[in-house]
Amino acid sequence: MAETLNPDWLASPSIQAVFDALEVGGDQARAVGGAVRNTLLRVPVSDIDISTTAVPQEVIARAEAAGMRAIPTGIDHGTITVISRGVAYEVTTLREDVETHGRHATVRFGSDWLKDAERRDFTMNALYVDRQGRLYDPVGGLPDLRHRQVRFIGDPAARIAEDYLRILRFFRFHAQYGSGALDAAGLHAAIEARDGLRRLSAERIGMEMRKLVSAPAAADTVSLMADIGIIEIVLAGVARIVDFRNLRRLDIVAHETRAPSLGLAALAGFIDEDIERISTRMRLSNAERKRMLHALHMADRFGKQSDTHQVREMIYRTSREAVVDGILLAWARQGGDPMDRRHLSLLQIAHSFIAPVFPVKGKDLVALGIPRGPQVGERLSELEAHWIEQDFRPGRDELLGAVEISRS
Repeated sequence: MAETLNPDWLASPSIQAVFDALEVGGDQARAVGGAVRNTLLRVPVSDIDISTTAVPQEVIARAEAAGMRAIPTGIDHGTITVISRGVAYEVTTLREDVETHGRHATVRFGSDWLKDAERRDFTMNALYVDRQGRLYDPVGGLPDLRHRQVRFIGDPAARIAEDYLRILRFFRFHAQYGSGALDAAGLHAAIEARDGLRRLSAERIGMEMRKLVSAPAAADTVSLMADIGIIEIVLAGVARIVDFRNLRRLDIVAHETRAPSLGLAALAGFIDEDIERISTRMRLSNAERKRMLHALHMADRFGKQSDTHQVREMIYRTSREAVVDGILLAWARQGGDPMDRRHLSLLQIAHSFIAPVFPVKGKDLVALGIPRGPQVGERLSELEAHWIEQDFRPGRDELLGAVEISRS
């Protein structure tokens, strides 16, 4: 008897409406890939992809006839984004490769589910389920999934030659879903083809590395990538494997250790120039670059003697995120012992402290007779420095009283 699944997402009215629209005139549709894989692994499902024998123009026509929005996001390769009851589904016509040339392959549409499966990357990503929950496994992905073995479909070297990004995906999927040793054939092919990573765009490298450094088994996986000469190609520089491993030792005390920006800062950030290089190499956003720089600067500060008052002051002057990142990065550089009491205390304060608002304004000083202009700013700065030094305790009246006393 075929295995069946009954996840909530498959029973939802939104996806069933898509099946209703597609499965007419003898056409079929099945959910495929990540949604099926994650359901079987009992991990959250984020996106749902659907494969169908219906050609793209029919997908558009049928979706729109059913009152759904159809967006031709990748129509040349058979992909239409269908919006059903506010939920987006990527619907792709069954394909087979006619010619492969890097990332973009020449494909032809068809109705052969096996050929569609054979053009995918890993066996665990070629599992299908129909609207009734019946599971289809054309290339033997289910045993690999149960053993948490990331294995290429067909010849690993040939699959990598089709798209060198699959090297990074091989390691990323192992870090996210794998267990034990990597598939030997896949690992050998990845090593042999590693120079192909130099041909990839910054955006695609960054996309995979963000996911890889935040995956559960990232530390061991990145360490292996360093041993075989891949991580240096990806980073275009030297990696700090020990610091990154130590950072991930702290997963049990802080969820921020899984933040891609902090992970990349720990892995590759010695100085500011490293952050700029990595940001360019992976086409990171300005927000990501700034977070990495702040983490680096804060780590230098908290790597020295620091106390809870300094944590509160830095949160007030910068942000909680920057301070937490800095503490964690400094902690990783100093061994990453999750039971280190000093760092635990600093982290607890950083997580709990709510920065107060400085209670004095310029108009308060003007009302006391201080002339408008630079003097107001100078006195405000002096008062604020005193207020911070006193651990934010003096209230408005006490601070203004000190101004009056100083003027008498």
